[in-house]
Order: sequence, then structure tokens, then C-alpha cells
Amino acid sequence: MKILLITLASSLLYLTMFSCNSPTKENETLPILGRRYFDEQKQDTVYHQVADFAFVNQDSTLVTPNTFDGKVYVTDFFFTSCPTICPVMKKEMLRVYEEFEDNNEVAILSHTIDPEYDTVGLLHDYAERLGVSSDKWHFVTGDKQAIYDMGLKSYMVTAMEDEEAPGGFIHSGAFILVDKDLRIRGMYDGTVPEQVNVLMNDIRRLLREEEELAAS
Repeated sequence: MKILLITLASSLLYLTMFSCNSPTKENETLPILGRRYFDEQKQDTVYHQVADFAFVNQDSTLVTPNTFDGKVYVTDFFFTSCPTICPVMKKEMLRVYEEFEDNNEVAILSHTIDPEYDTVGLLHDYAERLGVSSDKWHFVTGDKQAIYDMGLKSYMVTAMEDEEAPGGFIHSGAFILVDKDLRIRGMYDGTVPEQVNVLMNDIRRLLREEEELAAS
């Protein structure tokens, strides 16, 4: 397990450095992150995609990949009683929300990693205090292991219990950008305003890329 976590941490560090500290040029498309392989039968490259999921948001609405049909979305992991980075992350994610509040092609998905405490009702109150709408920013809860698996296997970040960590949980501070084909297109440190600026710029670039593909 320790080796796995070290490997995942190293992968996240590499991906974060690649997508945030060395942004691609304006005329280049964003990279597609994660594992890939060449399908001999289809004669095409198959890229890593977010796995299927089903969670419940702050308004008791089921959230699945279908929720994000025709949208790009930014996702992260947190818990409401977090004593460390979560308040900073939510302050920065609120900037993303406000920037794209009127754009129906952009959404936000935040997973609690403490579903036993973070009930639907508590997440509803949390979202209300932030002043955000559930059709734009989904705070989801669900099966604990399913949430942890989504972090590790789909989004390639750490999300787990750790009794030695502050608050009893450990999670990445990454904001992860996902395209309309459920592929990861960027990772950004959600505690650093400058990297969140890069994220917002990359969202605009990804939307332009999607628009150009649709028109071709």
C-alpha cells in the first residue's frame, strides 16, 4: 500500500508540474493525461477515461457521468470539517464558479471523503453558505470506498482515511479538468491562486477546442 501511495503521489506531482507549471502555448491543444494504449483492432489510441459513477448531491439528486453530458467539469476532493487546505480550496473553486456561472458548458464536482459525517443535509447547508447553485456545483456523497476508488483510479489523486492526518483524512489539493469525453486534460494546485488562474484559462481553451472539433 505504501509503495502504491508513493507511486500515485509521484504521478500526481509529475502531472501537476506538467499541466500547471509548464502550460502549453495558446495555439496548442491541452494534453490528455493518464495511461493510454494503441488498439490494434480499431487502429486508434485509447485514452484513460473517468470510470462510471453514481453519487448523490446536496439536493438529493443522483449525479452520474450523464450529468455532465456536453460539459467540461472541474473536480476535487474535500471534507467539510477539514482543518487544513479545504477552506482555501473552496475559496479558489468559488472563483472558478463565479467566472463560469453563466456558461452552461462548465460544471464543478466536489466529492466529500467523509460521507459518514457529510450528509446530504450538511452538504446542502455548506453549499448554501457558499451561495452556489446545485445545477452548477455538485457536492456529492455516497459509498466511501467508491469515492476513494474514484480518486485513486479515475482521477489519479489520493483520497483516503488516515488517522494520523489532521481531521482523520488525507486528500490531494488538486483541481482536475475533465473534458466532454471524460478524459483528464489538466491538474492544478487548488491552493495556489496563480495555478487556478491557469485552470480558468485552460477551461476557455478547452471549450474552444471542443467547439472547433464539433465544427470540423
